[in-house]
Amino acid sequence: MEQVSLKLPRDMLIVARDIAQDRDITVGQLVRNLLSSEISRHKNARPPNRADEQLLAPLRARLAPLFADATGWDELQSSLRATGYALHPAGGGLALHTHPDGTRICKASELGFSYSRLIHRFQSGFPGHAHTWIEARVLSEEDDPVLIEP
Repeated sequence: MEQVSLKLPRDMLIVARDIAQDRDITVGQLVRNLLSSEISRHKNARPPNRADEQLLAPLRARLAPLFADATGWDELQSSLRATGYALHPAGGGLALHTHPDGTRICKASELGFSYSRLIHRFQSGFPGHAHTWIEARVLSEEDDPVLIEP
């Protein structure tokens, strides 16, 4: 092991000693554990996967009429495929991909079309979407009466 000198504010060192004592380890081991956790978190962190707004604006304008005119999932997918795009399930929502090669472009919500709003509009979940609970939740919310008090 390499030796490292570390400067800490006195208050921080006092708290670190207390934590180390509670865990029956040295302050050095506490620091190694914390660094190990941080390195692991950093290595396993998923990078943000947000599309560039300069790409989104023209795409949003081009695809908005297709989303607006569609009366169901099949019609929406057909319209998108005719223009070289397709929707695919992605986590708890949908992502827009190129068609037919399948390159991911962005989340549908980044275009302004959230999965829950589309479920509400089409009265069903996206065909083959693994998270069927989202459909159930969205559609059951419609059955809940909303009380508006004067």
